[in-house]
Amino acid sequence: MRVFLVSVFCLCGLTVASAYADQPAPSVLKAGLEQFSRASSAWNASTVSSVSRQQLLYEKAELARVGGSAEQAGKILASMDEGYWSAVGYINLSGDYARNDLNPSRALVALRVALAMADKDSDTERKTALRSRILLRAGYLAYTSSDYDKAIGFLEKIPLDSHKTPQALYFHGLALAEQGHHRAAMQSWHRAKKYPLAYSGVADAWIGMGRGYDLSGYLGQAGEAYLAANAAYEGERVTLRKLASQIEEQGAYKALVLDARGAGSGDAGSGKSGSSSPKVEWFLADSRTLTQPRMAYFLSFMERSEAQQAVNRVLDLAQIMVELERNAQDLDVFSTAIAGQLKSPSRSNEAPRAEALKDNNARLEERLSTLLARAEGGELTPDQRLQLNMLKTTLSDSGKQLDKLHGRSANSSANLKSLLTEARKLRKQSLAYLETVSALRVRAEALLDRLALEFVAAQDKNMVFALDKTEQQIAHLYEYLALQELDSGEQEK
Repeated sequence: MRVFLVSVFCLCGLTVASAYADQPAPSVLKAGLEQFSRASSAWNASTVSSVSRQQLLYEKAELARVGGSAEQAGKILASMDEGYWSAVGYINLSGDYARNDLNPSRALVALRVALAMADKDSDTERKTALRSRILLRAGYLAYTSSDYDKAIGFLEKIPLDSHKTPQALYFHGLALAEQGHHRAAMQSWHRAKKYPLAYSGVADAWIGMGRGYDLSGYLGQAGEAYLAANAAYEGERVTLRKLASQIEEQGAYKALVLDARGAGSGDAGSGKSGSSSPKVEWFLADSRTLTQPRMAYFLSFMERSEAQQAVNRVLDLAQIMVELERNAQDLDVFSTAIAGQLKSPSRSNEAPRAEALKDNNARLEERLSTLLARAEGGELTPDQRLQLNMLKTTLSDSGKQLDKLHGRSANSSANLKSLLTEARKLRKQSLAYLETVSALRVRAEALLDRLALEFVAAQDKNMVFALDKTEQQIAHLYEYLALQELDSGEQEK
């Protein structure tokens, strides 16, 4: 009976001890905290991608070209692979040829090579945009060299979903007008008028309509066209003043970049003509996204490299701020969870209960030793003696496990406290980084605002210049009509 009771006490002690010994150390929490630490230190690492070999060759060719050695630049470009960088190199080379040569032949050849290089670009959107630029340059060069059919051929290859289309339509009309096709020229200019005045060529197309009526002999309609152009320019100046006010109040990133994205996110379709003629199809096609005024200003603004850099800088800082805020929130939750574990009743009672188990185990060992001493008189059978020896061994092992449990419990609490300290430290660092990035973003947005306001001011000057031109045309038209009336009066006399 005594042996049975001792056995029960031993088994109860071992069961409780094993329940505590099976609790895992907070390795998962530690691994998560290490991940936060790596994320925090990653902000100091450079993320600049390596420059490709083709870009390096392009830059080498540019150094030669800017240094006046167009021949050396051409040799470097000839050694490059087909693609974006070689195409851009040939575009720049064609610009030098156009400035230095009286005959545009070499410039047009360079542009044709650039077109072939651009066709091999793997980036479809970039390839399409680059092709539009090349075709526009080629069309303009052909027009200035009086090769109007070639100019029209180049210009009609520009897709209607390009923001270069309005300028292409204007030059297309000029080429047709030089061939004497004034009505066809006015159709191109009328199509260009549907685009916002922010695009190059649109303001000139408004004036071209009046000039087309004038050359066709419809002087009254010419005057109406010039007055309509005047009203459009005045209205655009009002729009520009509103945009400048929005930039000052909301910032350029909100008023120009984000609002332009919103304007361009709607459904953009392209109308299709039922005619089988490619010329009519090209003329009547539509691109509704490009007719959004805010998108037009945004695309025109982003033509400049400094504007692209300023917008990308603000966008990158905004993304970093979002990630830092998320990290700080996650670390706050992480710290709260650890603090909750440390304050839980089970963890606060863990050490006393482990100590009580050790005392209980010691008492059991003592009672078992007393029992074995009494059994020396031969009261126990050999089987009972063997069972008692096995229980003594089990109690000894249980005591060792309880010693380890006590140490592990202390280490577990110490680890959690260490993790809590480190988590709070990382959260403080994240908030400090967030404050720094926020200050940098304010400076970046101020620079973007300045560039945007300068752009709007330049657009307003363009409208003022266009107004001067239309007023001159109106004055010349009235002067001509007055002279005609005088001549008719003298003939009647």
